[in-house]
Amino acid sequence: MSFTFRCFDPDTDAPLLHSWVTRPYASFWGMQSATVQDVAEEYATIQSTGHHHALMGLDGGVPAFLMEEYLPPLSPLAGVYATQSGDIGMHLLVGPPEGPVRTGFTTRVMEAVLDRLFADPGVGRVVVEPDARNHKIHALNARLGFQPAGEVVLPGKTALLSFCTREAFHAARVNLHSSPIRQGAPL
Repeated sequence: MSFTFRCFDPDTDAPLLHSWVTRPYASFWGMQSATVQDVAEEYATIQSTGHHHALMGLDGGVPAFLMEEYLPPLSPLAGVYATQSGDIGMHLLVGPPEGPVRTGFTTRVMEAVLDRLFADPGVGRVVVEPDARNHKIHALNARLGFQPAGEVVLPGKTALLSFCTREAFHAARVNLHSSPIRQGAPL
């Protein structure tokens, strides 16, 4: 797996992202009934903010996932928790598999995303706020060093606010690479 990132282009990438966000597995993304135009407009807005950016993740040059990075003090998290200097927010959506399911693919994607975020020396911790009912992402987050801080109410959802420090990620990575991913594991 060879992951790279590029800016999400709302005009050219919206049809592909639409095909992902309207599938049942992406229900927590909140765009089940969106049109291609809705997706393009949402991501044009995100890209224009200056503090929230969407990136297309490529696997061997092929779009495979979407990541968003944002500044928590300028997001719906403002006032929900005590932000710290060096906090960066993150969202992740992995596209449906093309071909056979690859064991551990989503874990490797998340690892690449965290590598990218922590490559910035100013980032001290990654903040996530997935829907509290999204148990699959909570398990993945825990495997990679995220610590839950509790549930918070945000527009449209009750979220599980979690944090991952650089140190926690590196410790989780050591553990991750010293224990094999169980065959058939969903993540």
